[in-house]
Amino acid sequence: MSKSIEELKSLTTQIRRDILRMVHAVNSGHPGGSLGCTEYFTALYGKIMNYNLPFTMEGKNEDHFYLSNGHISPVFYSTLARFDFFPVAELSTFRKLDSRLQGHPTTHEGLPGIRIASGSLGQGLSVALGVAQGKKLDGDDSLVFSLHGDGELQEGQIWEALMYAAANKVDNIISTIDYNGRQIDGDTDDVLSLGNLHAKLEAFGWTVLEEKNGNDLEAVIGILEKAKTETGKEKPVAIILHTEMGFGIDYMMGTHAWHGKAPNDEQLDTAFKQLYLEAPADY
Repeated sequence: MSKSIEELKSLTTQIRRDILRMVHAVNSGHPGGSLGCTEYFTALYGKIMNYNLPFTMEGKNEDHFYLSNGHISPVFYSTLARFDFFPVAELSTFRKLDSRLQGHPTTHEGLPGIRIASGSLGQGLSVALGVAQGKKLDGDDSLVFSLHGDGELQEGQIWEALMYAAANKVDNIISTIDYNGRQIDGDTDDVLSLGNLHAKLEAFGWTVLEEKNGNDLEAVIGILEKAKTETGKEKPVAIILHTEMGFGIDYMMGTHAWHGKAPNDEQLDTAFKQLYLEAPADY
């Protein structure tokens, strides 16, 4: 059953609680980018994508999603669990020995919802483009979605893939860039500035949309819906989605410090007070 906007907004808070519980339990993981992308994942799986359960690897006649910046696996795992790909209780195994929920998504244990191993940055767009072209060859008019970090765009393979997509008129793909301006070593502008990203993507032959309110669920749904209307026009579609790393937790926002650091007990308690739910469904 389709969820209402209010139900989805409540779900974003639950997913944020899941993210923090997962990384806190093992004192490792990447909460910052995960918290910043929660609205994107909730919109994608709650309103935008056409997919079936139970999950199949081929996913014929279904939309596909590929996470390129695989270190934000906590938000991906929580979203999949909360949308019934696998039991929510399995989130408690995150990053533990023999778990299907490793720090970066993998495929060898058959976790539903995961179609590629990711984490080595820069590779996800190439994979997504291959799948998009495969769907065209199969006569499958479904869409392919991918997500990338802004720091990830410092990888050369991304730009090769951007050129390839436009040159081959791959117009059944929507690639979103999580533009939070921060990466593990500091602000992206200080590490290696992307310059005018909007102009660069357009120069590479993409249709480019931009949303400044990437942590507003309704705005994210709106920009993804708009992007869908731009597919099928012989140009790939990109979304520059401005988000805030660590969104929802006051002490995590405005800094790159929580890119890959887990909260301690006191910090977790403080965060949960900021992520209050009347009846939390914590695992």
